Amino acid sequence: MDKNTFFITTPIYYPSGNWHIGHCYTTVVCDAIARFNRMLKKDVFFLTGTDEHGQKIEKKAQEKGLTPIEFINPLVDGLKDIWKELDVSYDKFIRTTDDYHVKGVQRIFKQLYDKGEIYKSEYEGWYCTPCESFWTESQLKDGKCPDCGRPVQKGKEESYFFRLSKYADRILKLYEDNPEFLQPKSRVNEMVNNFIKPGLQDLCVSRTTIKWGIPVTFDEKHTVYVWVDALTNYITALGYGSDDDSLYQKYWPANLQMVGKEIVRFHTIIWPAILMALDIPVPNRVYGHGWLLIGGDKLSKSKGENIKTEITDPKELVDRYGCDALRYFLLREIPFGNDGVYTNESLLKRINGDLSNALGNLVSRTTAMINQYFGGVLPNPTGYTDLDNEVIAIANGVLPLVKKNIDAIDVPTALGEIFKLIERANKYIDETEPWKLGKDPAMKDRLSTVMYVLAECIRIATILLKPFITKAPDKILSFFSIDGSLIKDFDTVKFGELKGGTAVIKAEPVFPRIDINKEIQEIEKMMTARHKEAQKAEKERAKAEAKVEEKVEEKPEISIDEFFKTELRVALVKACEKVEKSNKLLKLTLDVGDEERTVASGLANYYKPEELIGKKVILVYNLKPAKLCGVVSQGMVLCAEKDGKVVIVTPEQDMPAGAVVC
Repeated sequence: MDKNTFFITTPIYYPSGNWHIGHCYTTVVCDAIARFNRMLKKDVFFLTGTDEHGQKIEKKAQEKGLTPIEFINPLVDGLKDIWKELDVSYDKFIRTTDDYHVKGVQRIFKQLYDKGEIYKSEYEGWYCTPCESFWTESQLKDGKCPDCGRPVQKGKEESYFFRLSKYADRILKLYEDNPEFLQPKSRVNEMVNNFIKPGLQDLCVSRTTIKWGIPVTFDEKHTVYVWVDALTNYITALGYGSDDDSLYQKYWPANLQMVGKEIVRFHTIIWPAILMALDIPVPNRVYGHGWLLIGGDKLSKSKGENIKTEITDPKELVDRYGCDALRYFLLREIPFGNDGVYTNESLLKRINGDLSNALGNLVSRTTAMINQYFGGVLPNPTGYTDLDNEVIAIANGVLPLVKKNIDAIDVPTALGEIFKLIERANKYIDETEPWKLGKDPAMKDRLSTVMYVLAECIRIATILLKPFITKAPDKILSFFSIDGSLIKDFDTVKFGELKGGTAVIKAEPVFPRIDINKEIQEIEKMMTARHKEAQKAEKERAKAEAKVEEKVEEKPEISIDEFFKTELRVALVKACEKVEKSNKLLKLTLDVGDEERTVASGLANYYKPEELIGKKVILVYNLKPAKLCGVVSQGMVLCAEKDGKVVIVTPEQDMPAGAVVC
């Protein structure tokens, strides 16, 4: 790989559709780093995309009566719209349903099989559907998924396995020999103590019960495990193993792969092991950052209810405050490597404090004074004092400091260095008191130098801000007759580039100051109204549901022939969870022998979801499907009821799933 190339990736995103600013964090950070490296004249390739296979997608699509791809397409379009709103400059957007990726994964899987790195066996263990993760008994936390805390299902099926266990020593050596590989350092301890030292086990890498995935070419009843599918996107996107692998030859190994801390295990244990098995170099660096936590729930005075009053929709935030404001908050507020907290108030304080008071005020005051004292024409400096030279030294020293912090993946500190210059320039105004100099004709030369120093500080700071906030810098530069769109590098980030005689326009507000108290009150009022609307809608849904349940009619007598039209079968409850839009319904995933069915049943008041998993039930097999609260229910589970007590009907003796009840 050429030293002047720079390959940076985000994890590919699961298309949930419920996009919030937490989803934006990683991508905006990667975008800023990519833009910064482009301005260092590096050949940058920035990759992002979506992870579209797996059981979750399959089930959600089924519930809505759609094919998986029909379900996914609008969600992916929605994500791309968000990246457009936030001015994210990715070079490629990969979808794991793209034909070239599917073929690439199949080639990689076959290559690993042919090398003896994959073998067929039988999987028996615990599986978390939301995380798409396999767990051993010892890894469970209180019997639940250690990552998300939700129930897991025990499964047993024929599977292919990757020989992950044989790579434990090599991964430990990777950590020891390449301390930059996994950052921050705390993540190394997590991986070693929680996963490697307890003993790596071979990884199940195929499923027979999940159809929405990439088929294994030499055994098509199997689909590739979603995480193997997802991880290999980083090289299939570059054409690895294809007829044209020029991008792979040029950019791999990746300079930086940015991931959330919850998926560090996949990217720093499983991913390097797969690459080692393929004899491919591992990435130079994987950074596992913290989470952006949504805080600031307010207590409604009128109802005493806990109402979420934070605006978390990125599109709404951009519409309300602008792309630059949201980008700046994400890049500056979050302590990198640790968790950060988002509230409406913290965002507004950043806008007012840094963007409006510091940057906006500096630009406004400087351009106004050049217009007032010099008729809108930048004067030439007439000689520098020690004070001037101190400020000039700071201006000339910012770029190396920013670069040092970007290299260390410390974006907040990099931005902090730029704002030290901005704050120093504001202080310089107070120290030189241009308004006094302007009243004394004998101080005209001194005033000229002061105005020139301020203009250059603004120009240098603004160019350095271009990778981080993408709209305001060009607007600010235009006040000094500079076309910011033509500035593609940092070559002019040195004091003295501006020419005397340049026309300077009196700046309009770039970041208007916000009345924080008033804005928060308006937001709380708006969010409380939305909460009430949601409550009303929920009550109407519950009422409609109750009416359906109350329709208990006298059943007419039927003939034996009519009774035999009902087909009853034994079914095994493989998974069970609450239906989001209902307080009474549970969604059961049933094994009916040669197929899997979903049934919505009003058992939530009588059973916890985990109590039903593994039970045998009697299913009305040939009942016409119905849609209940968004779930397509394919049958009915038989229950018995007496005096308000409801129990499911089960076979007296153990019978196989699919057995006919007669």
